Amino acid sequence: MSRFRFILISALLIGGAWWAWQQFGASALSSKPIRYVKIEGAFQYTSKDRLKEVLAPQMKQGYYQADMDAIHQAIKALPLVDKVDVKRVWPDAVHIKITEQKPVVRWGKSALLNKQGDLLVPDNIDEFKNLPLITGPDGQEKKLLEIMKGVYIVLKDKSMQLAEFHVNERRAWRIKLASGMEMQLGRKAPLENMQRFLRTMDLLGEEQLAMIASVDTRYPNGFAVTWKPEVTNIDWKAIVEKNKNLI
Repeated sequence: MSRFRFILISALLIGGAWWAWQQFGASALSSKPIRYVKIEGAFQYTSKDRLKEVLAPQMKQGYYQADMDAIHQAIKALPLVDKVDVKRVWPDAVHIKITEQKPVVRWGKSALLNKQGDLLVPDNIDEFKNLPLITGPDGQEKKLLEIMKGVYIVLKDKSMQLAEFHVNERRAWRIKLASGMEMQLGRKAPLENMQRFLRTMDLLGEEQLAMIASVDTRYPNGFAVTWKPEVTNIDWKAIVEKNKNLI
């Protein structure tokens, strides 16, 4: 066999093998199914049904044809998902690790903030009703979250739990406690106004504090108290006499 014939035969064999691969081998690989999807992570806000819905298009592509980057982007786009790691695992599995965001407060009517003050928009805000609420001008999320943390600590030192923190367009503060009491703090030295009221709390005592509906601290030398409708007249002389050593 001449060298030319040998090269020709070799070329035909290689060509035939490539054609067979194109017709049968590639088809077999593209049809190799994904049999297992392992999802790791301590997540509570991302439902299994939503994950199945997002994964379905790529899972149908098969083990070799499924686009791991597309899976990563689809999951990362879900509300409250922070980090995603996706990898193909031989012979027929895809492993996914998900880390969720951790919201710490509600922002307005339909959003949340994490501890860094980043804005998050969940599918359903109702499941986060137990979180404190902040309302304020758009773009001030990080700043107001930091202020709220300080207010929360000051109130906690007085065994009070902050439920809502509101700042209007004029930068006036209003807060609401878990007990239902509201405080109008204004926009001039609002924190000092709040602390001034808190210093007088020992004069009232827990029983009287529980009767307060709202407090307006926007007065230079005091504050105005609105009592709950069912509260009877309070004997202020008795209260002052009882606490005269504290005045």
